[in-house]
Amino acid sequence: MTTGEEDELMQQALSDITRTGSLITDYDVYLFRQGSHSRLYEKLGSHSAVSGGVQGTFFAVWAPNAAEVSVIGDFNGWETGRDPLLARSDDSGIWEGFIPDIGHGALYKYRIKSRYNNYTVDKGDPFAHFWEIPPKTASIIWDLAYPWRDRGWMRCREEQNSPDGPISIYEVHLGSWRKVPEEENRSLSYREAATELVDYLLETGFTHVEFLPVMEHPFYASWGYQTLGYFAPTSRYGTPEDFMHLVDSLHQRGIGVILDWVPSHFPADGYGLSYFDGTHLYEHALPGQRYHPEWKSYIFNLGRNEVRSFLTSSAAFWLDRYHADGLRVDAV
Repeated sequence: MTTGEEDELMQQALSDITRTGSLITDYDVYLFRQGSHSRLYEKLGSHSAVSGGVQGTFFAVWAPNAAEVSVIGDFNGWETGRDPLLARSDDSGIWEGFIPDIGHGALYKYRIKSRYNNYTVDKGDPFAHFWEIPPKTASIIWDLAYPWRDRGWMRCREEQNSPDGPISIYEVHLGSWRKVPEEENRSLSYREAATELVDYLLETGFTHVEFLPVMEHPFYASWGYQTLGYFAPTSRYGTPEDFMHLVDSLHQRGIGVILDWVPSHFPADGYGLSYFDGTHLYEHALPGQRYHPEWKSYIFNLGRNEVRSFLTSSAAFWLDRYHADGLRVDAV
């Protein structure tokens, strides 16, 4: 998708919420419930919008077993009830609402009160584009905007990624590939890697790079394989635009990008997907299918249509918004 097409979609979104009060259409709900929605990241989560001539943010979250849902954040003192969301009347389980005068860079979570056992929890946004640097756990409202310069690669990448052509893949974990010893041995940033890693790949003759999961993850030692933020590159090395710059730089130098992606299991951290609305929403309900004792993580319930829409949308998101050339699917 070109920058112009993304801008056009955003303008359509701004128009829609002014007219209807929601970014979500009946057709979106139909596809979501059928398990065939592949662009949920345009509808759920947090999105800059205009309503009644006022700039703000539209929020939407799937929590079908919630009794109440509020957006809490640094803009309202993290207080319950000041910015409640409303459940849609279509039995989709989606809660939504518009909050004026907040936007890019604001910290937030969803405070969810379940219909069961007075269970109340603060959850990060499953569709957040950006998160605080772990061990902090808030989601961040973030408008993805980047002036891509890889049009030449995108026009011919089918040829560049042809299975009949020569392919040599370099697998790399960004956090440990190269350090900066004079600065407490820190990892390279995305933008630093856009120079140093790209130069190394060209010198050594690789055609592609495969990144161990860059998706946000709470436990650094998992190397990203305990993914929690399925729509956000980890903030450890920079912003989403910084990671876009890395991909852009690789493409401009003729190097393809493959991302490891983990659609089978997720960590049990309390602010994440597990027991999301007081029920086993994303994970299997049956104990024998729910938990992987070796990985110490929950297993996605792929038999649930809405979960399939969530994961399909995550895969499409990295190909669309981050121009990834392919996904290496882990642990299936």
